[in-house]
Amino acid sequence: MTGTVHDNPTPWIADHIRRFEETGGHPRPGVADLLLTTRGRKSGLLRRTALAYVRDEDAYVLTASNAGADRHPAWYLNLLATPEVTLQVGADTFPATARPATEAESARLWRQVVAAMPSYAAYRIATTREIPLVLVTPTGRAS
Repeated sequence: MTGTVHDNPTPWIADHIRRFEETGGHPRPGVADLLLTTRGRKSGLLRRTALAYVRDEDAYVLTASNAGADRHPAWYLNLLATPEVTLQVGADTFPATARPATEAESARLWRQVVAAMPSYAAYRIATTREIPLVLVTPTGRAS
């Protein structure tokens, strides 16, 4: 993905992205964080946000929780429209492909997600929507 990247304008997320960059990709000790860049489904602009993740074999598992809101986060809607994304994990940046987890995958992965980030259990209770899990698999290394 080439072009100017626009960071999430939400103040606490923008601060998280800044801390990610300042710490070489380790803004919260003990928490696995990454930066996800998607292509805006309406604007076509590159959009970057910070997310926690867990691993499932080669895939990075992302939770489209939107802090328990009753709507999906923009990054999730963007990757549904264009599944080719860029991940930054630590200092490593690489292209990847995203897809929603299947129902069976989600049932298996939720335990792992909640173990890593207990707040996700509360988010599931707070909303009437099904919170999607997303599997993002590297397609190459670009660093």
